[in-house]
Amino acid sequence: LAVIRSGKVIIKDINLKVQKGEFLGIVGPNGSGKSTLLLSILGILKRQNGSVKIYGQLPMSPGLNGKIGWVSQAASNLPRDIRLTVRELVKLGTLNMSNMFFWSSKKQTEIVNKALSITGLESVQNTDVARLSGGQRQRAVIARALASDAEFILLDEPLVGIDRDSRNSLLRLLDSLCHDEGKTILMVSHDLTAIRQTAHRMIYLEETIRFDGP
Repeated sequence: LAVIRSGKVIIKDINLKVQKGEFLGIVGPNGSGKSTLLLSILGILKRQNGSVKIYGQLPMSPGLNGKIGWVSQAASNLPRDIRLTVRELVKLGTLNMSNMFFWSSKKQTEIVNKALSITGLESVQNTDVARLSGGQRQRAVIARALASDAEFILLDEPLVGIDRDSRNSLLRLLDSLCHDEGKTILMVSHDLTAIRQTAHRMIYLEETIRFDGP
């Protein structure tokens, strides 16, 4: 895989396979291409060379609808004046183009309840998202991804701006999603300690893959 933007090579010679149920951490300095790699996997950025297949399909294929959960760097930075409860935010994750107008409210409720339970947000489900701590907001956007029933969850710097206790709590959540819920997780972080603590496998990226191993 190779991606060039504004005439500059951002990533090149990227060859990797993520196994189902794996927790893969991607680390590297600022500007090393970590977010570019994630956006290329999702099909948001155009590739110059190479290909991406997710469950045997091209990114953004209709067959992947609901299978991919994406938590961007800005996902938890919701406007402070927004009037949206945690439960309403998570409920948004259940919607897609195929069910937007025909959806069982009972099934939707079950899915939302499960996502809230897994992320430990039941006690704040009726609280406005703007009133949550940074760590709780990160859990809320992960719960929204879970509500889509995503099998493959990609996270871009989810640990930025949260305190140590929230960080450790979030890492435990991701670990349990992988081991107890069978999710596949790909997480980008500049926090090498966090990746070593949680991920099964680490990739060090600096334009190309410099290290790929346990």
